Amino acid sequence: MLNSILIDAGPLIALFDSSEKNHRKILAFLKAHPYRYVSTIAVFTEVSHLLDFSTDAQRDFYEWVMCKGVIIGDINQNDMPRIVELTGKYADIPMDFADATLVITAEKTGIREIISLDKDFDIYRLPGKELIRNIYRP
Repeated sequence: MLNSILIDAGPLIALFDSSEKNHRKILAFLKAHPYRYVSTIAVFTEVSHLLDFSTDAQRDFYEWVMCKGVIIGDINQNDMPRIVELTGKYADIPMDFADATLVITAEKTGIREIISLDKDFDIYRLPGKELIRNIYRP
């Protein structure tokens, strides 16, 4: 069984956009590091929006998700107080909705690693000041 890891929008966009500067690096990284990828609908919305230049790229992404290339973490109405809390705490960065859902998914699942192109996850902390470790370093 593969270990689970969170995945942010940036690597997913790079994976499905061959013109993106990190495309080859992300593709090679993901091939070399097989995981059970976990993300959220908020991240998928971001990915879909940034792949809107190509319905083929969007469809390829959706089909990959459909085949469980990425597992969809559960975020619901009950998570809104924590989202409000997190976006307030990290207002100076600022934390976007998708990142907040990834932090909450880490809290709910116990997953403590992420693949992200952003440095934001070097700042965000879980309760007890625990880090979600970004394992992608190009």
